[in-house]
Amino acid sequence: MVRYFPAVGKPPPAQFDEPTPREIVRELDRFVIGQEAAKRAVAVALRNRARRLHVDPNIADEIAPKNIVLMGPTGVGKTEVARRLARLARSPFLKVEASKFTEVGYVGRDVESMIRDLVEVSVAMVREELVDEIRDRAEGSAEDRVLDLLFAGEESAAPPEARGNGEGTGGPEVSEEVRRRFRTGEFDDRRVEVEVREPPPPFLEALGSHAEDFDVQVVESLRGLFGPRYRRTEMAVPQAYDYFVQEEEDNLVDARGLSRSALERAEDHGIVFIDEIDKVASPRDSAGPDVSREGVQRDLLPLLDGTAVSTRYGSVRTDHILFIAAGAFQESRPADLIPEIQGRFPIRVELDPLSAVEFERILTEPESALLRQYEALLLTEGIEISFEPDAIREIAETAARVNESMEDIGARRLHTILERVLEEVLFEAPDLETEKRTIDADYVGQMLEGVLEDEDLSRFIL
Repeated sequence: MVRYFPAVGKPPPAQFDEPTPREIVRELDRFVIGQEAAKRAVAVALRNRARRLHVDPNIADEIAPKNIVLMGPTGVGKTEVARRLARLARSPFLKVEASKFTEVGYVGRDVESMIRDLVEVSVAMVREELVDEIRDRAEGSAEDRVLDLLFAGEESAAPPEARGNGEGTGGPEVSEEVRRRFRTGEFDDRRVEVEVREPPPPFLEALGSHAEDFDVQVVESLRGLFGPRYRRTEMAVPQAYDYFVQEEEDNLVDARGLSRSALERAEDHGIVFIDEIDKVASPRDSAGPDVSREGVQRDLLPLLDGTAVSTRYGSVRTDHILFIAAGAFQESRPADLIPEIQGRFPIRVELDPLSAVEFERILTEPESALLRQYEALLLTEGIEISFEPDAIREIAETAARVNESMEDIGARRLHTILERVLEEVLFEAPDLETEKRTIDADYVGQMLEGVLEDEDLSRFIL
């Protein structure tokens, strides 16, 4: 009897630390209304990543992520689904527009730059986590250095590497009473002299921004050859404290460990969202081939198949990076993409246009719903604004009607309509005497009446 799925390695644990697909969908429901098919697709893709980490390494290397194409008009939640998914998984996330890239040999960005940008996002995420672990130490050292400048001497103005063991000046201990006064801001009006690191020469900055085109060790050797330069400058105590905290954090974070962890996270958990993928598709009925569009698609193939991309932090493999493409596909179809690209995006999900029912939910249900945003903005002026249910329904139905009669821009239509409805309140808020305003259906109809009656004007405004 042939076993198609032999039991190799250790069996996976009964419970993963990662959320289940159902939990992922439930979390996405807090921010994105509708689009259940898209949520299920990305939830399964994220869960499969967790499953791969528990598979025998020999098989795990062969399990490639199933890239996804999201099809639907603008404003229906394609980008939001991917962005919220990445935030939920704490994954490095990068959104790019396919139309920004050109094929190799033309002026413009090459497709590999998206992977380098993803690594930069990963480095920032990992650094933030590492800084959280050592922040107390960095703040303590920065406080010591500022107090040393105020009461003990000037040696602590030097950067950590110039101070030997970095444990302060060795001067007299500062009393707890002085520390208390410092923490309560009593010394904020005083100024101290600090040695500040100057930026590297312009040509080193240029090398740093294009380090992937050079050997990384050569760039670092040049940096070490010229060495850091410092100048003395006067700062207020709070400014000096913030500068010292940043300097201590840079000194305490292990740069090599940071790079290694960031590359691993980008390789195993990175998500690249390629928007406007339909803009590089050539419709079959177009007049002649579009070499540039097809060239961008062919340049994408190595990244989708798995290749090594050089970055300033080292080489990163793209074998297990999840690519999510999206497009409206109004003038083209997924079948207009070259066959090789179609094969690299095996999962296709069509997102539904939004109706008045979804618009009404979008206005009220998400944690950062549009109405809550306007309520918070006006509350800063002391104005408490509220929306009657019939007003919310009228706004939603108006948005749906305008989308049907004009270009369908999805939920973005709500922004334009709400701005029009609340224009008078937003303008006059600082001068209003009443602290409470209620928006009802009559008020909404009054504010939109002239616009909706004049079709030419409504096309311009809405």
